[in-house]
Amino acid sequence: MTEFEEVPEFTNEIKKLQKKYKSLYDDLEVFKKALRLLPDTTPGSRRVSGLGQNIKVPIFKERRFRCKYMKKGSRSGIRIIYAYEEKENKVTFIEIYYKGKKSNHNKARILKYFEEKS
Repeated sequence: MTEFEEVPEFTNEIKKLQKKYKSLYDDLEVFKKALRLLPDTTPGSRRVSGLGQNIKVPIFKERRFRCKYMKKGSRSGIRIIYAYEEKENKVTFIEIYYKGKKSNHNKARILKYFEEKS
């Protein structure tokens, strides 16, 4: 069974977005079901590149997140950044944002949690 975790910043971001997009928590639960089946190959996920060589786990960006409240199907504009640790069968949610407010993921946050220190 896939385990799910959230970094503290993700928890704060989803709370803020939930105020505007009322179905967000329910939508996230649906997304978790999809991740249990295909954690690294959901239809809208792409591996995040350009993070450097010291990242210890693969990082993905989900671009086709469905938000029922927005009534746009998979083109909601919500982006979720997550890490998938295959050996532990664990998904860690790193960031969630609306693409209209922000152009890209927070590279510093990804490095903060997943960069291997030498």
